[in-house]
Amino acid sequence: MVSIKEVARHAGVAISTVSKVLNGYPNISEETKKKVNDAIRELNYIPNSIASALSSKQFGRLALLLDPKRQTQAIDQIFMQYLLGALDKAKELNVEVVTVFASMIAGMDAEELTRYFLSQSISGIIIYGLSKEDKILQKLIEDRNFACVVVDAPVVNERTTSVSIDHEQAQYDVAKKTVLDDKCKSILYISGKKDGFVTEQRIQGMKRLVEELKLSMLIRRGDFSEMTARNVALKYAKNRDCVVCASDLMAIGAMNALIDMDIFRPVCGFDGITLMGYVGKQMNTVRQDFYAISSRAVEEVKLLMDGGGGQQVVMPHSIVKMYYKDIIC
Repeated sequence: MVSIKEVARHAGVAISTVSKVLNGYPNISEETKKKVNDAIRELNYIPNSIASALSSKQFGRLALLLDPKRQTQAIDQIFMQYLLGALDKAKELNVEVVTVFASMIAGMDAEELTRYFLSQSISGIIIYGLSKEDKILQKLIEDRNFACVVVDAPVVNERTTSVSIDHEQAQYDVAKKTVLDDKCKSILYISGKKDGFVTEQRIQGMKRLVEELKLSMLIRRGDFSEMTARNVALKYAKNRDCVVCASDLMAIGAMNALIDMDIFRPVCGFDGITLMGYVGKQMNTVRQDFYAISSRAVEEVKLLMDGGGGQQVVMPHSIVKMYYKDIIC
């Protein structure tokens, strides 16, 4: 393990200076701070307080790191299913759970996050919806101080497991069924957020389908927003044979836009949320079992906490149509 003495030598400063930087002392120049922090990063130094905590047998709690969506007043069914799946499995495995919302750790760097989780006696973390732009969480994963499971992100190392469906194949499957059922030749594809791992994977599925069936495709971003997808459909759907959406919420926005324009185009979504059954139009969608995905994530993080290695876990999906009569009690 790297010592504070080695950090000081690498940075060209005194050991006491490294200690002052680590403890946030004032009156340290920005240049010196940068030298020390660069040395810490390059040597992957872990302060003694963190190292001793990581080796403590008092650890064993699991953190669920969630970022509930707020751009819609609709109940976030996906978020609730994730939460229920994790809590039920954690109870079964006798694992204590702490729920952490993204807003609670906003602005922290990787070391501050590490200290925060250690202060909560956490040794395992499940991260839901990691984005490509979230460099702090990626650094936390790379440091390997915690057993981590990422949901819907293809990140794997010896202490990190990825759990998700095959998003590329699922997008291909639902779009192909919609295209073939309605003999479509041109597609408006409304994608998700630009920094999302699943966005990239689903676009790859669409590109594979377009190449295979010799179709034309216009891609526009919808950011998983019902309103944004509605506006995209209002502008572009009239000149396309069908609308493929990377989420059910966007599919609902696109379908309502078509209704307002008094034109018909087949629309398909992605996720299988209950709201799809209330639209009044039956649309193909990808059904994910979010409860089962989250339950499996808890199983996997427990294995990692017990000394197992990271792996890629692919969960099943299915193509369905949501009917009102199937969702009412």
